[in-house]
Amino acid sequence: MSEVTKGSGLLLVMIDIELEYEDEFNRWYNEEHFPERLECPGFISARRYVATEGAPKYLAIYELENIDVLSAEDYLRISPPSEWSKNLRPHFLTLTRNIYQDITPTIPDGYRVKAVRA
Repeated sequence: MSEVTKGSGLLLVMIDIELEYEDEFNRWYNEEHFPERLECPGFISARRYVATEGAPKYLAIYELENIDVLSAEDYLRISPPSEWSKNLRPHFLTLTRNIYQDITPTIPDGYRVKAVRA
């Protein structure tokens, strides 16, 4: 993974999978899909979550140096689906993949709170 500690891009993936494929899905994610992305230059961090309420059931969040990482040669090399991916994807019930650009404002040096809220 990269030495950068704060990225300006975020990749968010949410998936629901057919119940009978859930164990295989988690094995695939943990053994193939997730490690490939963690080792890809430009990916700073990666986390997986399971919903305790709400849906979709599975969420993965990847912090990126910037959103250009997703069109870089290193990422494109791992983008074509593997056979394991091809076998699982028909069993995804939902798949949401969003890319985000950081718009967090910089707080000026010396900023002081201007109001007290009750």
